[in-house]
Amino acid sequence: MIYLYILILILLLYICFILPTQWLKIERIKYPLDLNLKILQISDLHVERLRISPTKIATIINGEKPNLIFVTGDFTKYRKSLSKLEKYLRAMTICNVPIYCVLGNHDYQQKNVMDLINLLRKYGLHLLRNESVQIDQFDLIGIDDFDSGKSNIETSFQNVDHTKTKIVITHDPNIVLHLNKHFDYLMAGHLHGKQFNIPFLFRVKDAGKLPRMGIYKGLHKNQYGAYYISKGIGQTGINARFLVRSEITMHYL
Repeated sequence: MIYLYILILILLLYICFILPTQWLKIERIKYPLDLNLKILQISDLHVERLRISPTKIATIINGEKPNLIFVTGDFTKYRKSLSKLEKYLRAMTICNVPIYCVLGNHDYQQKNVMDLINLLRKYGLHLLRNESVQIDQFDLIGIDDFDSGKSNIETSFQNVDHTKTKIVITHDPNIVLHLNKHFDYLMAGHLHGKQFNIPFLFRVKDAGKLPRMGIYKGLHKNQYGAYYISKGIGQTGINARFLVRSEITMHYL
C-alpha cells in the first residue's frame, strides 16, 4: 500500500509542477489595429530549462502561418546552452518567417553577450536594441531590457514615423510605467505569468512595481497604449510551473 501512495504522490507532483511546462498553450489575442496581421510571440525560451521541443515549435509555426515572429528576450544566460539554442533557432527560421527580437535580463548575464548576438545574426534574426524599423504598415520599436538598465526610450523612438501604427517589443514589461510615448501595442514577457501561481508571490519576490500592482500576464491598457505580457515558454530557477502553463501567443492585429 505504501508504494501506491508513493506512486500517487509522484503523479500529483508531475501533474502540478512538470506537466504545465510540457503542456504548451497557444494563447490567441485579438486587438483591432486593422493591420490584418498574424504575429507569433515567443518569450522567455530559457533553453537550458525548456521542455518544449524545437520540432513542436516548428510545427506550430507551420500550422499557424504567422506573418511575423517576435521573440521577446531571455534566450539563455549560459554560453554552454548556445548549441541547444541553435536547434531552436534552426527550427524557427526553417519556416521562412521574418523574425525580430530583443534581449532579456538573462541574456545580459552571459559572460559575453556578443556570442549570443552573433548566433542570432547567423540565423537571420533581426535584433533591435533601442531602435526602430519600418515594416510595411507599421513601425516596430525594440526597447532593450529595462531590468538590466539597457533601455533608452528616447533613442528607441528617435526615428519613428508617428503617423504610422507603432508596435513595441521589449522584455521587461515594467518599462510601461516609464514609457511616456504613445504606442498602439506592446509585447513583453519576463514575468512567466508568475510561474508559481501563489498568492502574494510578487509581494515577497521583487520583480518590479508592475507585478506588485497585480499586473503580470495578459492584455492591459494604460493612457499610452495597450500591452500584452506573455507567460513565456521556458522556466527560470526551478524547472517547474504551478497552475501556469507554458505559452506561445498568436496576436491578431
